[in-house]
Amino acid sequence: MEQQTAPQQADPKENIVVNRRSFFGVLLCVGTAGMSAVLAIPVLRYVLYPLYAKSSRGTWSPIGEMGAFSNLSKPILTPLDLKQVDGWREVDSSQTVYVTKDPEGKLGVLSSICPHMGCTVAWRQGESDFYCPCHGSVFKADGTHVSGPSPRGMDPLPHKVEGGKLLVKFEYFRENVTNQEVLS
Repeated sequence: MEQQTAPQQADPKENIVVNRRSFFGVLLCVGTAGMSAVLAIPVLRYVLYPLYAKSSRGTWSPIGEMGAFSNLSKPILTPLDLKQVDGWREVDSSQTVYVTKDPEGKLGVLSSICPHMGCTVAWRQGESDFYCPCHGSVFKADGTHVSGPSPRGMDPLPHKVEGGKLLVKFEYFRENVTNQEVLS
């Protein structure tokens, strides 16, 4: 008859054998992973930057020389050529703005987009007001809402004078809301 012996339990201290070769192998793997991470960060930032960058909506577009607006008696519709960069996409577009002058002689710039549904507002010389042909909103010469379905007045745009030129920062606004909310 054979005697069965129970297998002997190995001491946990004996299972882990660290020699010089395995230590340097682990050190090499950790070092390679660390260097790869350090080198990958700038590459990832370069590749992903357009996705996280804000669009170039803050660029100033020239409207014209200040001398062209010195004898302004009525709002002037002026075209703008815009270039917007959003991520990898570059869009060229055209918009129009109205340059106005208040009774004190201070210039203002109004978006020609109706705040109701986005139609282009027209200046009516005979009535001396702005009129939206789509739904009939009427605005004063300074852009204040007079009548019609528009929930607010025409949207004023940021503008400045630099080097003798009038510059405007064109912005799009949310339509059909009472408060002016900038979209881009």
